[in-house]
Amino acid sequence: MLKKLFGKAEVSIEAVIKSPVSGKYVDLTDIPDPTFSEKMMGDGFAVEPEEGKIVSPVNGKIVQIFPTKQAIGIKSEEGLDILIHIGLETISLKGTDFQVYVNEGDKVEAGDSLIEFSLDEVLQEAECAVTPVVFTEDSQVGKMVHEKVSDLIAGNTEVMTIMVKT
Repeated sequence: MLKKLFGKAEVSIEAVIKSPVSGKYVDLTDIPDPTFSEKMMGDGFAVEPEEGKIVSPVNGKIVQIFPTKQAIGIKSEEGLDILIHIGLETISLKGTDFQVYVNEGDKVEAGDSLIEFSLDEVLQEAECAVTPVVFTEDSQVGKMVHEKVSDLIAGNTEVMTIMVKT
């Protein structure tokens, strides 16, 4: 899609975002943490996980793995910056019970395993296990279309389509 803006052509590329974890869809505004619910980090969605396995929601590249292993950053092949954050207040777990299968700079495809974690441990030790998926650069995000889904399967269920501004 092309649009003229101050004499320059603005191009948008469609990115399909799949669920990174199996579970129930949660609207970002329903998360009990204002950093996410008020979209301070960006827009997106969340999942109440039913298992402790995170997969890539897109084809792209790993750009950041947090030292505490509870969050990972991906740049989609369309250029969209995505943050997946496992649970709320999980930084206190200090990476215990998190197994990371990728490294910064690795290329990944939708459905590739990224992180496994103990869901029981997160449920016991953290505020909650809800996993936000946030598009951290507002300037990249154009039109967002949410699919009407509630039960999500990791790497399979298409949750939304985003027109990524390039």
